[in-house]
Amino acid sequence: MSGCSGCSPRVCFLLGLPRSGTTLLAHLLQHHPDIVAPPEPWLMLALEAFGWVDQRHPAGSSLIEAATSEFLGRIDRTIVSRAFADAAYGQYLAKAGKRIIIDKTPRYWTALEFLESVYPEAPHLLLMRNPYAIAASLKSTWGIPLQAESSHPVSVSTLVDLMLRLPDVIISSLADLVLGLPKLAAHRIRPQTQVVQYELLVAHPDEEIRRLLRGLGCDPAAVAPAAMPQADYLRSSSFGDRKILERNAVDQNSVQAWRSQLSVEEMQTVTDLVGAELLVELGYEQELLHAQQAGVLDRGGEVTELYRRLFRGWWDFRSAKAGEPSGPPHAGESVHTARSVLEKSPSALDISKVRQANGPSGANVEENLRLATSMAVQLQQALLASEADRAARLDAMCDRDAAIAMLRGEVARLEQILNTPRSI
Repeated sequence: MSGCSGCSPRVCFLLGLPRSGTTLLAHLLQHHPDIVAPPEPWLMLALEAFGWVDQRHPAGSSLIEAATSEFLGRIDRTIVSRAFADAAYGQYLAKAGKRIIIDKTPRYWTALEFLESVYPEAPHLLLMRNPYAIAASLKSTWGIPLQAESSHPVSVSTLVDLMLRLPDVIISSLADLVLGLPKLAAHRIRPQTQVVQYELLVAHPDEEIRRLLRGLGCDPAAVAPAAMPQADYLRSSSFGDRKILERNAVDQNSVQAWRSQLSVEEMQTVTDLVGAELLVELGYEQELLHAQQAGVLDRGGEVTELYRRLFRGWWDFRSAKAGEPSGPPHAGESVHTARSVLEKSPSALDISKVRQANGPSGANVEENLRLATSMAVQLQQALLASEADRAARLDAMCDRDAAIAMLRGEVARLEQILNTPRSI
């Protein structure tokens, strides 16, 4: 840690799934004179991934990653991450003239352990929302498919086809529900975490905001009641819910809109992905009952767990980090390393040109032989690098085949469960 907690900026993390209302909550909180809430910094995700480089980097991503991993392996990355984050948050606060910064980044559910290691003392605001409503918002706002184009419910095979063929952004949105929601639900017991229920927030915004402000050590009287401040700062950002720009009051209609926006098949998909048990645990038993009265079945916790395993397999397969702060090069990297060695080596010269420049003297011949030997070494290194790259690509292909085989195995199990009649 920094060793001077009094000198560190006051940082609060606002956690919640995408489309759960985090932009609204941050917007209402930053109406307080002590608080600033940037649209979505994503800063801690970037710090967690520090050292991972785009494979198209001309200097060679594998070389950069190996070198930084070796260097950072000798120091405490947590201290370095904290120092950078403190500097970034501190400058933002100073420019805004505020005392507390709220970092609202929905995908922080993927880095909860990292947040805890870098800022263990930071307060967390955890916003929970009805998963059916989140899914409806994903569908209506981002066009995330919750059922097949043929209008039949999403089967396991269709879901896996989505996972393997559709853009990552779509599968990531479903992974928020399947993987992110359970992680955030477990995060509720963390000390210094204030839980906010979206439905209560929109029904009683003044009461909820005052409660949260008191928890952050702010004077709740400094915020005018029943106020919906202007959100012009969002116009210059690519992040955050743009619908706030059109509102002059907190909208309660969003609470029940999912009932008309989701078909029975889509509600079944959400129930399978999230799980009836988690819905009840989070306090959405009435919403589950409504879905069941519409025809949705509770197919059991094993079905949901298998879906989670499918998504975890996809997540690990897609993740460059594979759960580690540092590691091997990105899968599928080309033979750029070998090409880079050949192109940049001062010894990789045309020997005939060296001989022409230096003449036939014994000293020059000896020099030519030295250069030739050096070039041979460089070529051998380049060949070894090329072979290593090829081996890495073969390993990546084997890993991909293994991941796909695992997914197919889980699909077969899940299909069998779904097709097995359940006893009443």
